[in-house]
Amino acid sequence: MKWTYDWLKDYLKTDADAQTISETLTRIGLEVEDLQLPVSPIAAKIVECKPHENSDHLHVLRVDDGTPTLRQVVCGAPNARVGLISALAIPGCVIDGHEIQSGKLRGVLSDGMMCSGKELGINDDHSGIIELPENTKIGTPVIETKTIFDAGITPNRPDYLSVRGIARDLSAAGIGEYIEPNDPAFKNISGNRQVVLKTDKCRTYKMIEIRGIKVGPSNTRIASRLAAIGINPKNAPVDATNYICYDMAQPMHCFDADAVRGDIVVRMATPGEKFTDLFDTEHELTENDMVIADNDGILALAGVIGGARASTTDTTQNIILESAYFDPVSVRKSAKRLGISTDASYRYERGINPTITGVAAMNAAHIIMDACGGEIVSTFAAGTDAAPDVKIKYTPKYFAQKIGFDMDPETQKSILERLGYTIKISGDTWTVTPSPARVDVEIPETIVADLVRIYGYEKVGLKKMSDTVTNTFHKDIDLELKQKLANRGLNETVTFGFGNSVVEELLTDKPIIPVANPIIVDLNTARNNLLGNLLIAVSNNEKRGYPDLNLFELGTVFDGDMPGQQHTQVAIVRTGATSPKHWTGRNRSVDIYDVKADLISLMSGQRFTVSSDNAPRWAHPYRYGALMQGKKKLAEFGELHPSVAKKLRIKTNVVIAIVDDISVLPAARCGRQPALPDFQPITRDFAFIVDADTPAEKLTSVARVADSRIIDVVVFDAFDMGDGTKSIAFTITIQPNDNMSDSDLLSLQESVIKLVEKKCDANIRDK
Repeated sequence: MKWTYDWLKDYLKTDADAQTISETLTRIGLEVEDLQLPVSPIAAKIVECKPHENSDHLHVLRVDDGTPTLRQVVCGAPNARVGLISALAIPGCVIDGHEIQSGKLRGVLSDGMMCSGKELGINDDHSGIIELPENTKIGTPVIETKTIFDAGITPNRPDYLSVRGIARDLSAAGIGEYIEPNDPAFKNISGNRQVVLKTDKCRTYKMIEIRGIKVGPSNTRIASRLAAIGINPKNAPVDATNYICYDMAQPMHCFDADAVRGDIVVRMATPGEKFTDLFDTEHELTENDMVIADNDGILALAGVIGGARASTTDTTQNIILESAYFDPVSVRKSAKRLGISTDASYRYERGINPTITGVAAMNAAHIIMDACGGEIVSTFAAGTDAAPDVKIKYTPKYFAQKIGFDMDPETQKSILERLGYTIKISGDTWTVTPSPARVDVEIPETIVADLVRIYGYEKVGLKKMSDTVTNTFHKDIDLELKQKLANRGLNETVTFGFGNSVVEELLTDKPIIPVANPIIVDLNTARNNLLGNLLIAVSNNEKRGYPDLNLFELGTVFDGDMPGQQHTQVAIVRTGATSPKHWTGRNRSVDIYDVKADLISLMSGQRFTVSSDNAPRWAHPYRYGALMQGKKKLAEFGELHPSVAKKLRIKTNVVIAIVDDISVLPAARCGRQPALPDFQPITRDFAFIVDADTPAEKLTSVARVADSRIIDVVVFDAFDMGDGTKSIAFTITIQPNDNMSDSDLLSLQESVIKLVEKKCDANIRDK
């Protein structure tokens, strides 16, 4: 979601700067991913204009931008000439939604871009770069540019898809005062055309017919705002629908009224019915697709995209505006099946405010008529504008129960009212009704979440857990377990507390605990074991070329869906080879004795026997064992059953060890251990040709000092080439300090190659 600072100030009276607004939004739940501060195109004079050596239409310009050094710009405008003063967008400027950067055009550096009037949003002239008056001062801004916010929207907050919704939350957070918009009311004007709803998937539909318009460009305010957020202004009718979509989160569509035959009908498509969209792509529809139609057929795919027929053009004189509420599930299914994603479908899929269709339509109509003339000749309203009947029983004491500290009722009431909630108080019980735009609010927990995010997470503070909650035994044994397993070369894995029902049925006969509202379809249970997620990790790593893994996880598993029906389990998975490739060829595949040794290391000298009876579903029946004390099972180990491995698409060998309940293990004390690195290591292989008498140690020593992040170098291959040279191949292990991009990794690899070639008189082997 993008918007400009001046647009936000239409609904927020504030003196806060852009950086403060950005930080506040991120703090209260709307993460601002990018903040573009204004960099304006400036007046610049062309002092040199030469033909481009590698092009028949480009010119290489040297321009005076008011700085001591002339700037080189490649330009294709036919009117570029010496002495012309034009607009120069330097790197950092945003033109048509794209940030200008320095780069080469056909081998020649261009440090900026000369702009046309259309690119600046001043006029529609794109025939050449803009020609400014001769008395224009060099280096001064040509146009006023805008501060642009770009935020990532979470699926539960569709109200953030409007500038108004963002302004309201900022006001609630104390950044200014919310300005209630003065929206025109929807008026019923009888006409010859009606709207017929033939499906309950359209809650409400508003139609406004405007006649006698002359299509032209939008006013500068609207066109510049749309251009700033990356939407190319087209004409006033189309721009008005786009503007309202971002301003109010109400998608709209505009039809050419002269191409619409009869009434507007909202219905489900008939199987096999064909529809051609705005981009002349034909789609075959099903009975699950909702459409807007007239007597001649389909005009639009409801909530997704308009059709080629009845689309507005520059010659359109009469238009029909559509503003409606369509069922989110229906829109999503159609958009997903057809592979179409639009600003409209993005909003409908998440849910919009069903009460604003009328005022949105009237706002758009006035924007169009202000720019294009015309008058409203008829309107029609079908369906209902009633807000969803959401009334939540809430008590101020519930906040402390969930968060752990008190917030006085008056503060809670003030925050909720600033967020648009209405509250009816009866004794200690509140009946709270959210704004219709907040389709995510249905339970008291959401109210608590709103209160704490606006109040400020940083004010919550820390609270020491009571001794009755702290379990010293488990705290110590958890640390003991992790230390011992890490010392044995195992890497700790932390997965979600959910599981996959299909995978769990493959592995165990324990009861499956379904989740009513899974975050994704693949995590639909409260996990009853740790092994499922570990094996999924093994499968995913193997697909990406990492079959050699040594993993463990210590975490909670669930025996039922009631409080207390849970315990702590530890699971170990080893796969592939026991060690990296080595020139001696001595590495081997892991086997069940490796994981048996892992278990023995946890037993701290406890006596046990080994039984091979009653292998679980996950285990190979003849490669399985359990550590027993009498009839009590302490732990189990074995090889993954081939049929389970096949269903999980695992090809490498997998051995497993599980302590189902760590309470069977002895308690112990241990000191604080060094923290594990935050980032996983990366390995890369190299092979060099060197003189036959060059020791491999020389290459590995040089490679290791090429970068401080290289923590290990191991030779895995060496052979005589037969011509007085030999090949030496080695693996380096890189321990990143922070996130490494592909370019960072490539730069490190190049450093290794250059240093080894220079210091060891070596050549990288390319085959």
